[in-house]
Parts: sequence; structure tokens; C-alpha cells
Amino acid sequence: MAAIRAHLDYQRRLGVSGYAVNARPVAPPPSAPERRVAAVRTPQPARADPAQTGSLFTEPGVARATSLDALRAAIGDCQRCKLAPHRTNLVFGVGNPGARLVFVGEGPGADEDAQGEPFVGRAGQLLTEIITKGMRLRREDVYIANVIKCRPPGNRNPEPDEVVSCEPFLLRQLELIAPEVVVALGKFAAQTLLRTKTPITQLRGRWFDYRGIRLMATFHPAYLLRNPADKRLVWQDIQQVMQVLGLPGARA
Repeated sequence: MAAIRAHLDYQRRLGVSGYAVNARPVAPPPSAPERRVAAVRTPQPARADPAQTGSLFTEPGVARATSLDALRAAIGDCQRCKLAPHRTNLVFGVGNPGARLVFVGEGPGADEDAQGEPFVGRAGQLLTEIITKGMRLRREDVYIANVIKCRPPGNRNPEPDEVVSCEPFLLRQLELIAPEVVVALGKFAAQTLLRTKTPITQLRGRWFDYRGIRLMATFHPAYLLRNPADKRLVWQDIQQVMQVLGLPGARA
């Protein structure tokens, strides 16, 4: 009953069907020992039993998936929401399935829809620069995904029913990857994962607890293309992420 009530509350907050479930900020933990994100590690089990994480509303095939490949197969040729008829490709996610760091964005744009890979357009090029030039990692060291897997027509904002339809896929991705840090890129990613309506301007630069995973919210790269002066704020946020992961070049 508690899981049902929590889920219905969330849907109402998104506009689908009451009151906010506030995100809980946490203080940054001590820096981890220096190590590369790409380091090989023993595959980890899902962080939590799907039956205990609100997936009472998740399809059995999605909830039972024990790998990203199995999850992608369970999603199939998705027709679960009104975005399906407009897409060219479903954009699932890309990167290291055992990544310590996951970036989550809003949804695919035109380039992503055409190629079936997240963050490959102009905003994706900027994200790649943040990863490779700023963090000194390879793009394939991390994992990159979106809240929704299909492009909204005309690149409009995702609508509440579309977010609700796609959210179980993202949650299961994160359970399977079990990263140490998630970076939520922009309003929709941060608000969906944290289940809050707090503006991104108030969320960015702060640590939150997401089901035992450290979460940092920051601005979306597409926003930075329009507001380049705010790149310094994103770099401050990324520096905090680097410090937690123990990456070289992080400032205390």
C-alpha cells in the first residue's frame, strides 16, 4: 500500500493524476581513493529489489532484467506512449555497463533520434568535451542515458505521461549499473530522479541521495550553448563529482 501511495503521489505531482516528495540533500562524502572510472570491476547486482522500489507498476520483463541487454530486449519496439509513432530510433543508452559515473539527460534530439545514441548533437559534443577534456576520461568510461527514450516532436519538453511511461526503464538501468555517482543534466532529469518540482537553479551544485547513489544536479549542455557564461557553474559541479570519484585534477 505504501508503494502504491508513493507512486500515485508522484504521478499527481507530474500532472498525470498530491503533494511533493521532497528530495533530500546530503553532504559530500570524503573523496574516494584515486582510481580510473574505467577500471574493471566485478558486476554488481541490482541495488535494490525491484518489488521494493516502486516497480509494482513496472512490467515483469523490465523488473526481471538482469543486464542492460536484457532490459533493452524487454523494452522492445516500444509503443507504450504517444511518442512512438514519431521516432526514428529508440535511444536506450550507451557506455560502460559497470560505470562508476552515469550522466542522465532529458531526451533525444534530432541527431540522437537519427543515430539511436544519446548526446551526439551539439549538446552531446559539449558533454563529450566535459568528459574528455575536463574530467580526462573517455566517453566509453561512463554511461549516458535519458529520462525518455524517444524524441518528442519538434524537440518539445517531455510531457508528464511520457515521463511516467519511460521512468521504469531509466530506474532499472541505474539499478543494473549501480554507479557511485549520477549527474542529472538539466531540469527534467533532476526533477524526475529526485521527485521534486524545485527549479534546477536551486538544485544544481548540491549533493542528493538517490536510492543510495550520490546525485549531483547541474545544467544541461543545451542550456550552456545558449548561456555560455554559466559553463563555470557546471565546471564547479563537475569538480565536486571528480573529487568524490577521486579523479586527478579535482580541486578540494
